[in-house]
Amino acid sequence: MQKLPKHSVEQVLDILFQHNESIPKHPPRILFLYGSLRERSYSKLLAEESARIIESFGAEVKFFHPQDLPLANLSLSQNPDESLLPESVIQLRRLVEWCEAMVWVTPEVHGSISATLKNQIDWIPLSLAAVRPTQGKLLALMQVCGGSQSFNAISNLRIIGRWMRMFTIPNQSSVAKAYEEFNDDGTMKKSGYRDRVIDVMEELFKFTLLLRGNMNYLVQRYSESETFSLPDKL
Repeated sequence: MQKLPKHSVEQVLDILFQHNESIPKHPPRILFLYGSLRERSYSKLLAEESARIIESFGAEVKFFHPQDLPLANLSLSQNPDESLLPESVIQLRRLVEWCEAMVWVTPEVHGSISATLKNQIDWIPLSLAAVRPTQGKLLALMQVCGGSQSFNAISNLRIIGRWMRMFTIPNQSSVAKAYEEFNDDGTMKKSGYRDRVIDVMEELFKFTLLLRGNMNYLVQRYSESETFSLPDKL
């Protein structure tokens, strides 16, 4: 019978904070995905504004641009043989492997996320070599609305993030009437909405610094460790 894992406050603190040489020293690596193909896409503009903000905190950012991404083929998306994959899918996989955190930005379409963003997510494999490539990564969520403020799309994305075993930060941003919130040059106007975006990026930056380097400990699961049998009473 497998024993239950033992944890002590001293051991946990030592693993997470004291003399932990495994904590990376490079800038936090943030990947942005946005959910529209429009020439003036407000989800892309919001992603670009957010990237400028988190870069100013010291992060390194990259974008995946979905214009050339084909419709997700689930028989291929789970296939480890990259010779069968389109170049855009391989690029997306590489960016997911590279990043420590992601920002997903979507327009709300029929009360949910856009097909463009969902297509990108569907190309991310559930597992590669028995490991979920998204497990333990940080996630921040934002949406743009054509009318009044809504959080429908963000709520749906939280479900997806949890399923992909990501750490979704508590803060989030929803920009109402997005067509009124951006300047002609694509930058975001000063407003309460922009202040909230800054809050979200600051929180993501902090959480990424706190959690990275500790994921091997944090994502360990008793049920996945070894073959075990549960005692009658725990």
